[in-house]
Amino acid sequence: MKLEQLQKYAETVIKIGVNLQQGEKLVIKSPIETAEFARTLATFAFEAGAGDVIIDWKDELYSKIRYQKAPKDVFDSFPQWKKDFHMQLAEDGAAFISIAANDPELMKDVNPDVLMRHQKTINTALKEYRDRLMGNKNAWNVIAFPTKSWAKKVFPTLTEEKAVEKLGDAIITSVRADLSDPVAAWETHKRNLKERMDFMNHHQFKKLHFQNKLGTDLTLELPEGHLWTAGAEVTQDGIDFIANMPTEEVFTLPHRDGANGRVVSSKPLPYNGNLIEDFSLTFQNGEVIDFSAAKGYETLKGLLETDEGSLRLGEVALVPHDSPISNSGILFFNTLFDENASCHLALGKAYPVCLKDGNKMTPEELASAGVNESLVHEDFMIGTSDMNIVGIRKDGKEISIFKDGNFIDTKL
Repeated sequence: MKLEQLQKYAETVIKIGVNLQQGEKLVIKSPIETAEFARTLATFAFEAGAGDVIIDWKDELYSKIRYQKAPKDVFDSFPQWKKDFHMQLAEDGAAFISIAANDPELMKDVNPDVLMRHQKTINTALKEYRDRLMGNKNAWNVIAFPTKSWAKKVFPTLTEEKAVEKLGDAIITSVRADLSDPVAAWETHKRNLKERMDFMNHHQFKKLHFQNKLGTDLTLELPEGHLWTAGAEVTQDGIDFIANMPTEEVFTLPHRDGANGRVVSSKPLPYNGNLIEDFSLTFQNGEVIDFSAAKGYETLKGLLETDEGSLRLGEVALVPHDSPISNSGILFFNTLFDENASCHLALGKAYPVCLKDGNKMTPEELASAGVNESLVHEDFMIGTSDMNIVGIRKDGKEISIFKDGNFIDTKL
């Protein structure tokens, strides 16, 4: 990645992604393979007036060694100091950046039961911290940077060097860092996404019906007072930020009891260092009652068995097939990118900000309103070039939203 592009990317993440404020602390969660980029982010953060920058390093190769060699009972506990680390910084108002650059199949030789056991331990320990982020109490942002193992998965026929270069170019283009003024380009993109968001919020659809030739035939009920959001989100202190870069989606929450029918995946789902491919889920009154997978069945089974809420949906997102990441023709094997090339759903926890006054409600009030709760939130892709989506309003009127994979008209 060229130095100028690297710097533009970092500057855009700091100014637009987390919109770092003067004196605010920043936490960067980074794989050790992306150390150079993490340091560049830190440099721009300090120049923007950060009160401090803390880098939380991750080593996935060591994690694999630990999963394979450590006593199994170590995965049933989570150090209190790690929980305190996250909570203290979150309560201090820090912003959080996560660099997503994992090898999508690194853990394929690891016992999936151990992986799920540890993931549940982590999610339980950090639930309060993650609730804060999903409730937009802190600004947060997920981005990516090319690594050798990930790049070779995406471009297996290229040399390692060429694969990293090509993946880097694709990332830079997707986040608009190849343009002369990425910050201005993002402001324009945010306005375009807002048009679609306003269209969906105007109609306040009671139900959405998804159909395609792949086999998806799913009806989703939306709760009363649901809110569609897109592009920029807002912290409880009124600071705009962008949670995912890139982002092409308009999303909200379905009613936890309102999914009925069958949905078929359109792209592989990387989860816990494994790939789940060619899978389907059948829903009845919001709950998965049957599922299948050509690859990664045990991994999917473990995800669904995390808790009661992991059998239900927490997000529905609309992404046109004719969009930049989809048009690149690249399968990234990384949900951050693949979910922005395709309509998608998420198993597990819903975002309270997608319900009117949701951030002010108690857990009991959220549940009563139809908001799903879970230790997980896992997006999976369902969009195709022939996806049709019909919205049904409260008055019974049906409005075609998607035809042949794309929005029909979002002008009010």
